Amino acid sequence: MKLDHFLTVDGLSRDQITTLLDTAVEMEAVGQREVKKIPALRGVTIVNAFFEDSTRTKMSFDLAAKRLSADTMAFSGKGSSTSKGESLRDTVLTIAAMGVDGFVIRHKGSGAPQRAMDWTGLPVVNAGDGMHGHPTQALLDAYSMRKALGDLEGRHVAIVGDLFHSRVVRSNLTCLRTLGAKMTLVAPPTLLPQGIRDWPNVDEGVEITTHLDDVVPTVDSLMMLRVQRERMSGGFFPSENEYTEGWGLTRERLKRLPEHAVICHPGPMNRGLEIAPEAADHARSLILDQVNAGVSTRMAVLFHLFSGGSDETRAPAAPAATTAPTTTSEREETK
Repeated sequence: MKLDHFLTVDGLSRDQITTLLDTAVEMEAVGQREVKKIPALRGVTIVNAFFEDSTRTKMSFDLAAKRLSADTMAFSGKGSSTSKGESLRDTVLTIAAMGVDGFVIRHKGSGAPQRAMDWTGLPVVNAGDGMHGHPTQALLDAYSMRKALGDLEGRHVAIVGDLFHSRVVRSNLTCLRTLGAKMTLVAPPTLLPQGIRDWPNVDEGVEITTHLDDVVPTVDSLMMLRVQRERMSGGFFPSENEYTEGWGLTRERLKRLPEHAVICHPGPMNRGLEIAPEAADHARSLILDQVNAGVSTRMAVLFHLFSGGSDETRAPAAPAATTAPTTTSEREETK
């Protein structure tokens, strides 16, 4: 499967998403070897251009590219000519003129990766744009859930919290619905985006509610979103304590989760606000699994984007003895 870009999961078929997830399984096997590298992208130069702060996404893209033997260039908005007023267009055209092969871009402006691709004519991966989307986050979340729960067809996934400012929810909604999951979106009334019922993929398989306690006992996966205080200029909720009481994954709600249900969070976390430490560190928490999956799934995206998914450069599966636990019971024993 050849990708020309990876700006969004919108428009991807179930088969295409499944192909990416299956490729990520092979890429995870690379990380279990003594030599954690394959030559798939040797000679390719990828620019990681991050105009917003990042830890997980930035580092995992860098590691993913290096495990595929690509050369990487790191660009940060801070300390660059953008602080002198250089436009995004001039910045990406300047970098493209150095002979690079493509970009991974995070930017506070929705649509920035699309514009960068239009200006340069080079492949671009969207590493998060404004409040619009975060497609590789959706892939790694689906990968983590599928590894823990199996096929996501018919599984009930609830996404809870600051839906208004989240780019994660938009991409996850599309990705998980395409894979057949039943979705519930939960938030305080003030953090429900206007027109959310008109979003693509908000169909009969998507419930929208403000009542978390009704949802907790019914889920297979509960994803808690960070309260994005840095994007809030007004009072979206009366106090942090009241937010936690109404929409946080507290110790009490943790006890009401089904025994098989898993806990997700895209990070970074506000421990004690949207998620209790006991929940974040629970045996059924996939939070660190999501971080690990970020490397594998981003390797898969870069592989299909820059190599075309050629069988000649695919990574053979790792020996069975090194395969990570896949069942809930196995996971709990190794936690």
